[in-house]
Amino acid sequence: MKLIVGLGNPGLLYIGSRHNIGFQVIKALAKAQKVALKKESGIKALSVKTRIGSQELVLSTPFTYMNLSGGAVKALLQKYKVDLKDLLIVCDDLDLEFGRLRIRPLGGSAGHRGIKSIVDSLGSSDFSRLRIGIGRPKGRMSPAEFVLSRFSREEKKALADIISNVLDCIHCWTNEGIEKSMSMFNRSF
Repeated sequence: MKLIVGLGNPGLLYIGSRHNIGFQVIKALAKAQKVALKKESGIKALSVKTRIGSQELVLSTPFTYMNLSGGAVKALLQKYKVDLKDLLIVCDDLDLEFGRLRIRPLGGSAGHRGIKSIVDSLGSSDFSRLRIGIGRPKGRMSPAEFVLSRFSREEKKALADIISNVLDCIHCWTNEGIEKSMSMFNRSF
């Protein structure tokens, strides 16, 4: 069993924001799998079980705020008895150019508060993370404002292809492992 968690912030205010691209990915994957996310009993998350190829997995989106994601992820790991090596976190990344993907088997938070919350809750950073580049703000906009802003019209046109690429990466990670995923997807979009 594998667990794939997309990070974001709950609520109408954050729908379509850059910070919520992890949510968008999980919703797109659930739609492609023809399954629906449902409230997880006793855990602050939506989730659903499905299969990709022969691999059983759980897709989830915590409905805590980004910087409190760790509690939900820890509870999901315990409930479904998933090892850390079988956890993939999908999130945005300010330090990657828009549309670029980077998948890694472990690492630090790189300043991402959702990842930091997960590392703090689990007491380990030994889990895979798939970062999706959202670029950096131009001008005087603060990074905090930028991640909560919506994609531009031009960026929205590219999002479907980017999310499709992310889903391909998730399929690769699920069935062929992290090394193959890194060699195929850690490049410009």
